[in-house]
Amino acid sequence: MAFVPAVCPPRTPAEWAAYYQLRFEVLRRPWQQPLGSEHVPADDEPGTFHALLLADEEAATPTALAVGMLQPTGAGQGQLRFMAVAPEAAGAGLGSRIVAYLEQQARAAGLREIILHSRDSAVGFYEKHGYAVVEPSHVLFGVIPHFLMRKQL
Repeated sequence: MAFVPAVCPPRTPAEWAAYYQLRFEVLRRPWQQPLGSEHVPADDEPGTFHALLLADEEAATPTALAVGMLQPTGAGQGQLRFMAVAPEAAGAGLGSRIVAYLEQQARAAGLREIILHSRDSAVGFYEKHGYAVVEPSHVLFGVIPHFLMRKQL
């Protein structure tokens, strides 16, 4: 039987490094953003959930395959942010596992709604998970259109 890694929050300094490295490589480097731009103040806010899926949970140097974050934004609402899947793992269902994990954490925390700002290329992915487009949002780095999406839990 093939190894199926678990989704969990980063626990060790090495896991946190792998988590942020994937965020940088997928969400920042392709648009020439500086190292460090993958970190945001919300990362450390109380109630923020982080999700990590590792290639090998026993490796001395962890490699992240998928990551995501859920940030509480107000009464009963959270925002899904920084979803990223390693290019070599795309299409394997890992992003779906991250979404399911973060939605489970949201329900356990009493949240009733999740919003997100999806890149145009990911709208279909989120629609498959029950999210609906509300309106066009912003254009990241001047080139990546985003759409506000919402899901009731």
